Amino acid sequence: MNHNGLNTLLAVLCLTLLPVGTFAQDKYTLTPVAENLDFPWSIGFLPNGDRLITELSGQLKRLDAAGRLGDPIQGVPEVFHAGQGGLFDVLPHPNFSNNQWIYLSYAAGGQSANGTTVARGQLAGETLNNVEVIFTVNPRKYGPLHYGGRLAWMPDGTLLLTTGDGMDFREQAQYLNTQFGKTIRMNPDGSPPADNPYPEHPYIFTYGHRNPQGLTVGASGAIYLHEHGPQ
Repeated sequence: MNHNGLNTLLAVLCLTLLPVGTFAQDKYTLTPVAENLDFPWSIGFLPNGDRLITELSGQLKRLDAAGRLGDPIQGVPEVFHAGQGGLFDVLPHPNFSNNQWIYLSYAAGGQSANGTTVARGQLAGETLNNVEVIFTVNPRKYGPLHYGGRLAWMPDGTLLLTTGDGMDFREQAQYLNTQFGKTIRMNPDGSPPADNPYPEHPYIFTYGHRNPQGLTVGASGAIYLHEHGPQ
């Protein structure tokens, strides 16, 4: 992973080996909050206590504060659901209470040409309105592998998206002329911020990643990212 002089990104891989019996059955209680979900990938938390849940197959569902799981929300973009491809992250806008925007990352396209994509729409009840695609990884690739797809907000209001290396294209993660294996930083409307580190490649924030699917931003602005792989 490389970043010219910007040191806010911390790559964290936590592998904890615990003795057998550390989590004895009498030390914890599992309480299901939703059942019969089809490969749930992400949860987005709304200000009123409701949760939005993505299913890899392309469904977005609301789990209300009382624990009731609703029918699929209408208006979600069509996803490419194959292999590791499908509907990934859901992230409400920081000012969701006033603007109702939610952001979705997903695989779009087909077997021979697909890529990680971000769309946003305004949630009204069980319908997503004014849906627009604001970013698509360039170039597209074949095969349904290594998409990244995690979203997170920065304190300055910009949006981060992780992209995978596409597995067969893993060497391209090391080069700036593709968006494989990158952290993308964009404005809420999908435009590139003027202060990203590589002016000739205006969306790229960091590069050299494999398949980053863990991402969060601390209160100080430090970014914590982890990715699948042997190291």
